Amino acid sequence: MNVLLVDDSRLARAELRHLLQAFPDVQIVGEARHAAEARTQLRQLQPDLLFLDIHMPGETGFELLATLDQAPHVIFTTAYDEYALRAFEVNALDYLLKPVQEMRLAAALEKARTKLAVQAVPELVGPGPTDEPAPTPLTAQDQVFVKDGERCWFVRLADIKLFEINGSYTQIYFDQHRPLIPRTLQHLEARLDPKVFFRANRQQIINLKWIAGIEPWFSNTLKIQLRDGPEVEVSRQQSVRFRELMSL
Repeated sequence: MNVLLVDDSRLARAELRHLLQAFPDVQIVGEARHAAEARTQLRQLQPDLLFLDIHMPGETGFELLATLDQAPHVIFTTAYDEYALRAFEVNALDYLLKPVQEMRLAAALEKARTKLAVQAVPELVGPGPTDEPAPTPLTAQDQVFVKDGERCWFVRLADIKLFEINGSYTQIYFDQHRPLIPRTLQHLEARLDPKVFFRANRQQIINLKWIAGIEPWFSNTLKIQLRDGPEVEVSRQQSVRFRELMSL
């Protein structure tokens, strides 16, 4: 498990590095003192896990995450307990208060191992052997089997208007149904046809065929209205990509 440490305190980074030595499967691939440095290292190193402070010079940890279209799993490390709810709203794996306790660190790392193991499974939905080659990309006309609890569907991808992160799962929008599947958006994005499905932001993938309207939004971003569905705010970087993709 490759890890990046982001904290403006050198002592805090040193203490966390010392604690992580007790976990032989963890490799610290880099350290960053602030958001700008972290953004560069995330792009270059592509770690599996990010230990992220909240209060740093310049941008906060939350502001850093808001600028990323894709991010590794995140464990917040902070001296402040009032941000815990917000941390889990951005799908953080855990929230560790400084000074970090080894037992809490071990529990957080176990959550990360579980998440990474789920991502390694190469199927869209449902269990299967992990030693097979990654399946070929799906077309919009392909049908997929979806199971949520005791309910099952066999649905065309063309009929799915939206994939959206919901806690540890991804929620699928089709007809009046909203089932949850244990897959990440990164996994789904790798299987979906990029001519039909577009990653709008860190939380959502939209079906371009279901767009009912587009309007300019804040800071040169876009807001997209889906037919019979919710509005989706496109991130700044993805708004640029969307304009390039859809322009003549």
